[in-house]
Order: sequence, then structure tokens, then C-alpha cells
Amino acid sequence: MPDDLGQFLTAGPRVGLRPFSPDDAEEFTARASESRELHRPWLFPPCTPEAYAAYAGVLNEDPARAGFLVCEHDEGADGGRIAGFLNINNIVRGAFRSGALGYGAFAHAAGRGLLTEALGLLLPYAFGPLELHRLEANIQPGNTASRALVRRAGFRLEGFSPAMLFIDGAWRDHERWAVTAPA
Repeated sequence: MPDDLGQFLTAGPRVGLRPFSPDDAEEFTARASESRELHRPWLFPPCTPEAYAAYAGVLNEDPARAGFLVCEHDEGADGGRIAGFLNINNIVRGAFRSGALGYGAFAHAAGRGLLTEALGLLLPYAFGPLELHRLEANIQPGNTASRALVRRAGFRLEGFSPAMLFIDGAWRDHERWAVTAPA
């Protein structure tokens, strides 16, 4: 990990995690638009500046959510290209201390291991500064890339939930994957 994290909350050899910013709207929406074929039918990130502003605003302001851009390192002071995003939604405190993980890679970054590295950075942050005990990822059974990502990160398959989430006009089945903080 670099000694000087700069703008990143946490960083690894190739990527760093940082909060969403209003200044990221143009790049994020361009990358989301370029990645539609990759994301469908699993994911629908915002593709307009207005939708991005609403999305980022909720992630930055709602205490039950935390959002992170996955950015490639570069030599510039502003960090590198946005490679994807990781979100923790539905954060519950108290005895549960849990959240639901959401994520996506953009097409130019897909298949390069950048989200794997980013998720490896997120887990210690979630179980450390965010003080969570459990992260859950709900994945549609046919999404093999997503299942492989969480498996590499140490998530375990815990069950199957029929008609769990309303996505793209229909109730979709999901597998429940989870990981808990190290003892």
C-alpha cells in the first residue's frame, strides 16, 4: 500500500478507493453508458448527470450507505480513471452491524482483476473504520462473474431467495453470499 494515500481512503498496488464526488459525474456517466452491454441485465448505474447527482448524493449523505469509486492509480494528482464502484447499502448498526454490498466494474476495467483488488481493500475498511461485522452480496444466479468475484474475496454461499429484488421490471431470484469480520 502506498505511504501517501492522497485522495484515497485506502489504496493497493493498482487501485484506490475514494468517495463519490459531484466532479465525477461526467466520467462516471460516460463509463456507465459505455458499459451498458456488460451490465445488463444485472446492473443499472446512472447514465445521466442528473441521475448521477441523485445517486452520489444519497451515497454521501445517507448514514445507512457508503459509496466508493474504484480508481486506477496514475501519476496525476487527481488519481486515475474510474474503473468501477463499490457500495455498502442498508447499513444496520447495533447488534447486527451489517451491510449489503453492491458493485460494478466498467467495461474498460472488466476482467483485469481491479475489482478483486478493490474488494480486498474494502473489506478491512468495512470491518475496521466502518465497524461492520457482516457484508452480504445478493447475486442473481446467472451472474457468474459476480459470483466468482465474491468467492475470491472469501464470501460464502448462505442460501437462495426466490423473487428477492425488483430489477428491470421483474422480481428476480438471488443467491445470498456473505462474509464476516475476522475473529
